[in-house]
Amino acid sequence: MKKKLLKLSIVGKTNAGKSTLINNLIGETVSIINKKVNTTEDLIIGVKNYNKSQLVYFDTPGLNNLKKIDNKKIKLKKNLWNGLNESDLIIYLIDINKYKFNEISQNLNKLNELSKDIIIVFNKNDLVEKKIILPKIKEINKNSKISSFFSISAKKKLGLKNLEKYLLKKAYISEWLYRNNEISNKDDIFITNEITRNSVLDLIHKEVPYNITIVNKIFRYLKNGDIKIKQDIEIKNLRYKKIILGKNGTKIKLIRERSQKNISKILKTKTHLYINITKSYATKL
Repeated sequence: MKKKLLKLSIVGKTNAGKSTLINNLIGETVSIINKKVNTTEDLIIGVKNYNKSQLVYFDTPGLNNLKKIDNKKIKLKKNLWNGLNESDLIIYLIDINKYKFNEISQNLNKLNELSKDIIIVFNKNDLVEKKIILPKIKEINKNSKISSFFSISAKKKLGLKNLEKYLLKKAYISEWLYRNNEISNKDDIFITNEITRNSVLDLIHKEVPYNITIVNKIFRYLKNGDIKIKQDIEIKNLRYKKIILGKNGTKIKLIRERSQKNISKILKTKTHLYINITKSYATKL
């Protein structure tokens, strides 16, 4: 039996549930989950293998970057379009609770320029009555060419099997892009950096989380099987240090404890995490 392949972009507004969907489709954490805007900065690839078929998912930055010309968002926009151009099929994920037809229609017009199959997936269906979804399908179908519609709850894993079956039928004969044991284009160092960045996003407010970079300094497996990790939180402005530290160092302690717990959970190994705050990529404070 010949191998099959399908490359898919998961697109949608920020917080539509893209990262939750891709993590649950893959069965592992490969993408950061956070309610703040633009938490997915890189083009993250998740891979799921089913016997002879390989599905490759591109978790892209939010569709709110589709038309942005802000220089600060160039990377986000570039990664969004890279994912779209590489894919065979586009999954447009919509939070059913935040349905806005005019906005969806504008995004679909832009996506249709790529001449790729588009399926619409309504997410968070566990929070609404099913009868409200059908009118929305009819409204979209009148104005756009959509290959298929699905209704799911990514968080509760409802409807994912039907979605997977549909995607597997779309797979075509091709060599695989990734080996059988690979689940992402990102390694454990990237994932652990993202976990710490997620903790900062959760615990620090305003502009600070968007002006820091997490850099790995040490990632080492110890003789007893534990992992030792040292990370730098690089800040662009010295005034951020006091905010990240918190009163008597309480905030940085929370960031470290939460990150260490989540890293241990995801890597399934006891982790010893050490965090330092640096300025200008080198100078220790």
